[in-house]
Amino acid sequence: MSMSPELEAHPLCQLARALTWGALGLLTYGGINWLAAQPWFALHTLEVKTPTAHVTEAQIRLVAERRVRGTFFTVDLEHVRSSLEKLPWVREARVERRWPDTLVVSLVEHVPLARWNDHALISDAGDVFVAAVNQPLPRLYGPEDSSLEVVTAYRSHQAALAPLGMRISELRLSPRHAWRIRLDNNMQLALGREQADARLARFVALYPRLFAAQAVTDSSIPPAGAPGDLPAPPIAPAAQMTPDTVDLRYPDGFAVRMPNGASPFKPSAT
Repeated sequence: MSMSPELEAHPLCQLARALTWGALGLLTYGGINWLAAQPWFALHTLEVKTPTAHVTEAQIRLVAERRVRGTFFTVDLEHVRSSLEKLPWVREARVERRWPDTLVVSLVEHVPLARWNDHALISDAGDVFVAAVNQPLPRLYGPEDSSLEVVTAYRSHQAALAPLGMRISELRLSPRHAWRIRLDNNMQLALGREQADARLARFVALYPRLFAAQAVTDSSIPPAGAPGDLPAPPIAPAAQMTPDTVDLRYPDGFAVRMPNGASPFKPSAT
């Protein structure tokens, strides 16, 4: 039986119609939620999609046991993802559903570049994180907000030193923004606050000419012996002395301090 247009337009009829549709919507929503929460859709499998070097499967499963709540439809993926990213070596995590009962986890781990300020590690992306590692790593120091700047400088300076076969064991950025390098042979380079790249380039260009030649002593040729005598064996060159400190903060050169106060250059013979 149909109602007259006047009755359908009555406010009470419109209100009743709205309440009816609202009740049906709530019933439908409740039914879907009830169905989604049933154990028929429980999660039974956890799959780690990417290989990991530091994060163990046991750690991932422990996070899953503690943080995964609900069924295939109701599990909070964002909550699981953020919990995985709290693991020491995890840089980024992704969590996805796969029908009918699987969570798929993909992890991106930090790649350690160096130790940072004696209490943490720093990655090749400049991320600071706390984790245990046994491998030998260079040490980087700087203000807490300078990690990316120090990593960038480390890469640049290490590339500049490569022709000399030298490696950086320690790089420091002081609170006054002055740079200082310790090399793997214990030589220290003071770069200062300005033109650090140009100063290091000058050192790399001059070091072979000024110091490598010092490895060869100014040995005179021994006098010739009597006829028939065997020639004297050649005198082995002296070992090269490595400077303790090279101060590159001068505009047109640098200052050198040698071990035990020795002279950096052999005086000319007179």
